[in-house]
Amino acid sequence: MNEVSPAIPVSGEERHASWLELFFDLVAVAGVAQIAHLLHGEPGAGDLGLYVLLFLAFWTAWICFTLYGNVAGERTHTRTVLAAMFGMAVMAAAVPGVHAGEDGQARALALAYVVVRSLASGTWRHRREILVDWPAAQMSLGVIPWIVSLWAEEPARYWLWALGIALDLYVTFTVSARDIIESRRAHDRREETRSRRREAVLPVSVAAPDADHLSERLGLFVIIVLGEGVAQVIEAASEAPWNRRLYGLAAAAFFLLVALWSLSFRHGYAGVPYLTARSLPARAALPLHCFVSGCLAALAAGLGAAAEHLETLPDSTRWLLCASLAGYFLLTGVAAPRQLVGARRRLLLSVVLPCAAVPLLIAGFGAGLGTVAVVWLLVAVTLWPTFYESRRTGHREPDARPGT
Repeated sequence: MNEVSPAIPVSGEERHASWLELFFDLVAVAGVAQIAHLLHGEPGAGDLGLYVLLFLAFWTAWICFTLYGNVAGERTHTRTVLAAMFGMAVMAAAVPGVHAGEDGQARALALAYVVVRSLASGTWRHRREILVDWPAAQMSLGVIPWIVSLWAEEPARYWLWALGIALDLYVTFTVSARDIIESRRAHDRREETRSRRREAVLPVSVAAPDADHLSERLGLFVIIVLGEGVAQVIEAASEAPWNRRLYGLAAAAFFLLVALWSLSFRHGYAGVPYLTARSLPARAALPLHCFVSGCLAALAAGLGAAAEHLETLPDSTRWLLCASLAGYFLLTGVAAPRQLVGARRRLLLSVVLPCAAVPLLIAGFGAGLGTVAVVWLLVAVTLWPTFYESRRTGHREPDARPGT
């Protein structure tokens, strides 16, 4: 019977993202930009659903290899990561075609996703390690519907993709470490019987991620998303007439993104507001990071669309902007510290709920407001947590540091 031994982290100097990892994150820039463009113009429910589906798929592929590089460290196989980069680049390039209903691009995206996920699960089998914090990275249950979708037509393929993402979430939240270990042992016994080997199989170890390094990688992803907000406004502004409305919107968008940066890093951890190191298990913290990033990317798309409608916002764009910010703040309630019940209740009542409710009120009753006024109101909402905290504590916050 195989022995399971915990992986012992090697002491040494603090790790930072390698050049290979930073190169890999550049694919995230392309992917987030392509997916955010799904919400340009006046997005409908179908556009929003496709955005959510593709963002979850892209983030899942990215986190699988982020965790692999985190655990493997200097033993990361460069060719495997580069192959995954190519697959994710294909996924990003296929997004516009998927949005346009092109079967060829949709099948290319699904095939690239299957290849990337297969590469990820293969790395863990070869390393003889079990990643209990994110079992979906090494289990292929969620990939099966994507394989079936290669022969499906629209809209059935989209439902299959959604099923695959749902299965990954199911595995993440329900499969225990014991289940994974027993599954690996059963697989090894079958292999021994099939090959009639008598020699002992190498022991399986439990992978222990480097929390500080992972926090830095997660924070870099959020920085990429916020940077996409800047890029969206710049792209739209370069094609719009430069007048007082554009100046006002550009300033408001800049202050909004800066305020979100401050909340995510000066008042948060790994890019998630009010999250602290090790306050949540990785199985909860990683999906939280995904959903927060998704809200920020949708907000970035909304800012780009706002620059195209400088007088008044279409209802769908106003709802996109406001609902994205409301979702961002609602998710901070999940990350709020649980050690002090009174402090958490105060944070929820004084910060989270007002900052989530006011954008929804603007979305529902702000049809008569100008575009610039709407964005400045969102700036005021986003600045409220910092103002509240400074009034309550009476001291200035420390400067932001990457990965904290």
